[in-house]
Amino acid sequence: MSIATRTGDRGTTGLMYNRRVPKHHPRVEAYGCVDELNAALGLARASLPRPPLDTTLLAIQHDLVLLMGELATATDDLPRYVADGFQRVTPDLTSRLDQLVATLETANPPLRGWAMPGDNPLSAALDLARTVCRRAERRICLLQETDQLQNDEILVYLNRLADVLWLLARNAAQPAPDRPQAPT
Repeated sequence: MSIATRTGDRGTTGLMYNRRVPKHHPRVEAYGCVDELNAALGLARASLPRPPLDTTLLAIQHDLVLLMGELATATDDLPRYVADGFQRVTPDLTSRLDQLVATLETANPPLRGWAMPGDNPLSAALDLARTVCRRAERRICLLQETDQLQNDEILVYLNRLADVLWLLARNAAQPAPDRPQAPT
């Protein structure tokens, strides 16, 4: 089967369980933003100098695949989604992020002033991922406001993820102990 199915040639796309919606549908916008977030995290992983963070980001990317699957399922089809064995976003996923926030907050020195993205490729990629995460949150809020979101934990998870990404970017922006700092 070819990737070019031609089913979207007239401006529609398929949700889970073969429901067709316009490509500009709020649900498609929401999971599309999460897909962009996943790609931005892939960019961050590709610019990593240290492996432990790779494992953390890869685990988050796996969470985002679950999240996209849930978002790509119409509300009426969620019972079928669960019955078919697909996982939903749970407080346990958010709890892992809460633990990461606590760890990162103890490792990062307090920030004074405004954080400017771009200190290095990794911190810039993490800041880009953070901003895409915030956009995904905004798109998902529209689903919530129109009663198309059954699982509010998705918003909680993304809100916490944006915090994690901010902290990771600040951590990545810290100069290495053996690298001289540029004069200010």
